Amino acid sequence: MIRYALAATATVLAVTGGIAAAPAIFAQGAPQVPGVADPARVTAGTYSADSNHSLIAFEVNHFGFNDYYGLFGDVAGTLELDPANIAAAKVDVTIPIASVTTASKGLTDHLLRAGKEGGKPDFFGAAPAPARFVSTSVERTGDMTANISGNLTMNGVTKPVTFEAEFTGAGTNPMNKKETVGFEAETTIKRSDFGVNYGIPMVSDEVELDISVAFEKQ
Repeated sequence: MIRYALAATATVLAVTGGIAAAPAIFAQGAPQVPGVADPARVTAGTYSADSNHSLIAFEVNHFGFNDYYGLFGDVAGTLELDPANIAAAKVDVTIPIASVTTASKGLTDHLLRAGKEGGKPDFFGAAPAPARFVSTSVERTGDMTANISGNLTMNGVTKPVTFEAEFTGAGTNPMNKKETVGFEAETTIKRSDFGVNYGIPMVSDEVELDISVAFEKQ
């Protein structure tokens, strides 16, 4: 389900931002998509996250009725990658929790609301520190897939997490001429592990995270 939400978000971003910013590309007849899921296109080096086109979606269950989604944007970070030695890859990604958004302004405000009378906030609080994921190992699981294990720090707590990652495309960004690689990854965490306990079990403890990120070669 959440992949459809990501796809819809990407479509909106493309229509409202990407197309408007690239009139020359879309003015051409039958333009070719610059990114292709071809590992042979990937070159070794250090890459930085394209924060304008990277996001993390989260999914929780609400009251046992249905699933609810939210997004974190402005993702930053680096990827050190050598296609000849995937196991040596390193990922360091920072997620600004303060950028959280949902379809409900009231909920978004609640997520960032300070605790009452100086107490513990229900969720992230008014000035939440960014979350950070730092990889400790990368294990290839297929031609275009890998398990990325590491430490996720959020709300002052660090826990081990493993993401199932998939390579989704590589090529040269026609806007800035930078070599770009794209990945999607997913995992499930328990928010109680990170001290975010409000509403459990009415709002599920389990949170599915879906990452869609583009990295540009530096």
